Amino acid sequence: MTTLAVTFLDVSNGLKNNHDKTQSQANRTDDPSMNQPLSIPVSNSKPMPAIGLGYWKVDPTEAAALTVEALKAGYRHLDCASDYGNESSVGAGIAAALAQGVCNREDLWVTSKLWNTFHRPEHVRSALLRSLRDLRVDYLDLYLIHFPISLKHVPIETRYPAGWFFEPSAMSPKMVPDAVPIRETWQAMEELVDAGLVRSIGVSNFGTSLIRDLLSQCRIRPSVLQVESHPYLVQSKLLRYCSEESIACTAFSPLGAPSYIPIGMATEMDSVLNHSLILSLAKNYDKTPAQIVLRWGVQRGTAIVPKTSKLHRLRENLDLAGFELTSQEMESIDSLDKNQRFNDPGVFCEKAFGCYFPIYE
Repeated sequence: MTTLAVTFLDVSNGLKNNHDKTQSQANRTDDPSMNQPLSIPVSNSKPMPAIGLGYWKVDPTEAAALTVEALKAGYRHLDCASDYGNESSVGAGIAAALAQGVCNREDLWVTSKLWNTFHRPEHVRSALLRSLRDLRVDYLDLYLIHFPISLKHVPIETRYPAGWFFEPSAMSPKMVPDAVPIRETWQAMEELVDAGLVRSIGVSNFGTSLIRDLLSQCRIRPSVLQVESHPYLVQSKLLRYCSEESIACTAFSPLGAPSYIPIGMATEMDSVLNHSLILSLAKNYDKTPAQIVLRWGVQRGTAIVPKTSKLHRLRENLDLAGFELTSQEMESIDSLDKNQRFNDPGVFCEKAFGCYFPIYE
């Protein structure tokens, strides 16, 4: 198991994790620092809050109120994307929370992502400006290339978000790839940093080969990689590589199957939350199975961005700093790895969008 640095927001140096504690010691919450928000170091940036709120599949009609409640609950990391179709609602929530004095803009870590149809360099800035307008912020803390998939451009005035289909109304709609070198897209991303519109840039759904190639050509190194990761998809080699390259990692779908069951991409049998090990640890720690899995995620050094629209889940997912898993428990959860990927363009693009497009092989 590779364990990366996890710190507390009010601690500038040193780890608070001690994997040699006994379980009873790990359960203790009398150390004040154990109840401080966790954070992840990011190169050339302020620390990134380790627990974020993901907005994939959040209903736009609920996103504004959810954002206000999340910020009141203590969230400071909001993981957005133009493709989610709810950034304008999230922006309304951010504006309302700031107006109410819940927090300051400087307290927030706001992430968005460049969609596949904007990879040509001349379209990158316009995509970013639309996200800034919708989110009602002057800059992003992090802007990611959403996928290493470049699709034929769809103008914002034609359809936004563009989605995967080039022409949804066509008799046989399909996604239409457009061969754009990642280097060219990245150079346009670097210009956003130069302009002060983005504090950090990174990539999502990239593997080691693509990252290595990008590092050989870039002027500004990627600060963050966001990938699917959970106990059934541990990604230990990828995380170790990123650690050695000082690239922070964010795990999307950190609970695995639950995000995909409602859309028919997973079943209850695929859920790690039902595994006997997770259930046993939840009972021993008096936590929910989700809290055990999420604690494993942050304790191994990744930021996590679970999605929920339920207020009690918001607070539950954020309540991870007051306990710590032992090294043996961490390794036991690591051993559940099945290399089971739920979000795989090599599968869903062909089934849903009429184009075979593997990216991980």
